[in-house]
Amino acid sequence: MRAVLCREYGAIHRLAVADVPEPPLGPGQVLIDVRAAGVNFGEMLMVLGQYQEKPPLPFTPGFEAAGVVRQIGDGVTAVKPGDRVMATLPWGGYAEVVVAPAGAVFATPPTMDFVTAAGFPIAYGTAYGAFAWRAKLQAGETVLVLGAAGGVGLAAVEVAAAMGATVIAAAGGDAKCALARAHGAAHTVDYRREDLREGVRALTAGRGADVVFDPVGGDAFAQALRAVAWGGRILVIGFASGSVPQIPANRVLVKNIDIVGFLWGSYRARRPELLAPAFARLGGWHAEGRLKPVVSHRLKLTDAAEAYRLLRERRATGKIVLEIRD
Repeated sequence: MRAVLCREYGAIHRLAVADVPEPPLGPGQVLIDVRAAGVNFGEMLMVLGQYQEKPPLPFTPGFEAAGVVRQIGDGVTAVKPGDRVMATLPWGGYAEVVVAPAGAVFATPPTMDFVTAAGFPIAYGTAYGAFAWRAKLQAGETVLVLGAAGGVGLAAVEVAAAMGATVIAAAGGDAKCALARAHGAAHTVDYRREDLREGVRALTAGRGADVVFDPVGGDAFAQALRAVAWGGRILVIGFASGSVPQIPANRVLVKNIDIVGFLWGSYRARRPELLAPAFARLGGWHAEGRLKPVVSHRLKLTDAAEAYRLLRERRATGKIVLEIRD
């Protein structure tokens, strides 16, 4: 089969497609013929050697894939050969064939094509898990989403709106703000032209946001800390800015703020029973038209390095997806 190989850390430009053996199928696993693979910021960090996990070299990047089940291992009952599925992986998604644990394989809703499904699990799984499991988001609360036009940010806008929250989307530029409004944001703040704290305070009658969803980090976190309500929650999702913020504990103290970390991938190992019900609910919302995933770039398997360049330059809105097969 063909797969993208990373042969050395830190060398994105040297990613290349190579012929490699198909992975073996074991008990409790599912072998999938991949049609498309989602592209994620964490994968780029893994290739750079800056992620919390470092797979042995050479390895194939890719945290999520969508395709058709070819074969199932002993003990697998949730899916069968021929099923359309999406899967999450520790790595390995940029390949024509993947093997995934059955607990990380989910039925693709009939309303969703392979390209959309490939970019769905991590962005929407992260948004749902962060709000439902960690922030305990309630209908009627106000949510501030940073980086709201990116893959996980736009998913967060839609999921928060579907859960009954009033969403304030922070994004850079008119086009990105308009995109966030089209996907459920009640209000937007253009951080290129507006002060985030003042914008949020004006939209909330001085109160601030009940929940902040932050996949950006850096200075955006510092601004969000000033825009959160007394007793609010800040969800730390990631650091797309490249800068990990230092948290001033005095501000956390005086405003009674909860700083809540959320790493969706850790739930595969620690709380796997939560995943299937979450994707069932998300699939229902997609079927109802409440979730409308955006794929801004559809690239070929040979274009993995280009996909990462688009991520680094923040030129993508929604998701980037590699099409593996026709």
